[in-house]
Amino acid sequence: MSVMDRPRALFDQYRVVARIAMAVQFQFRMRNLMTLVGFLTEPVVYLAVWTAVANERGGSVGGYTPGTLAAYFIVWTLVRNMNVVFTPYGFEWRIRSGEMSGQLLRPTHPIHYDLAFFAGWKVVWLTMWLPIAAALVLVFRPTLSPEPVEIAVFAVAIWGAYLVRSLFQWLIGMVTFFTTRVAALFEIYIVAELMLSGRLVPMSLMPPWVQQVSAWTPFKWTFGFPIEVLVGDLGTRALLLGLATQLLWIGIGAGLLSLAWRAAVRRYSAVGN
Repeated sequence: MSVMDRPRALFDQYRVVARIAMAVQFQFRMRNLMTLVGFLTEPVVYLAVWTAVANERGGSVGGYTPGTLAAYFIVWTLVRNMNVVFTPYGFEWRIRSGEMSGQLLRPTHPIHYDLAFFAGWKVVWLTMWLPIAAALVLVFRPTLSPEPVEIAVFAVAIWGAYLVRSLFQWLIGMVTFFTTRVAALFEIYIVAELMLSGRLVPMSLMPPWVQQVSAWTPFKWTFGFPIEVLVGDLGTRALLLGLATQLLWIGIGAGLLSLAWRAAVRRYSAVGN
């Protein structure tokens, strides 16, 4: 283990990189604000569609009323922002430009930089998200009254979701070490995520077989579970089981990443300035 792999050194790296990310992103406040506003299109469309369906079916659909649907998709906006991670498309640029060569010279695994940078970025986005969320609450009148334990679990679960999604998108990104394009695979991944995560609709609105498949994939634990922690009524056992499942997927993702990284680095070649 190198000096930089020790917990204190890693903590210092995360702290410094996160502060740099905050400083950088505060310089691009308008761009970040426009990105956040752009994220609103997806949940507002989903909310309008399913609210109409709920009203047509007597006031509820899949156990959700218009008020709880509003709560689901407002919390969705926060979870979506927290789930922004380094895209697999970025690996193509890193390899073509030679940036990956420089990252391989660092004493820590390159994923630590991405995790720290995007974590710091979240502070900027959260600051801008709060007034947007307040406006959504005034417009859509959500039904939301979480217990203190649910708020505490949510605070942990959104970071668990961030780690799970980061690890698995990094895994997809490493495909670029073996081929020049990752777009097709990533698009398949996104389609699977939309169907199995609770990102498209609450999982209770999906067919039972889809819900069963979802429970055995990492997707549910990056979107559906964190949202349902606040919006649903999961109970203490389900909350703890959900956190344990996130931890399991973090372990699986880290293990697969470690194996894939060794193979990828052995194959690595790049050009750059």
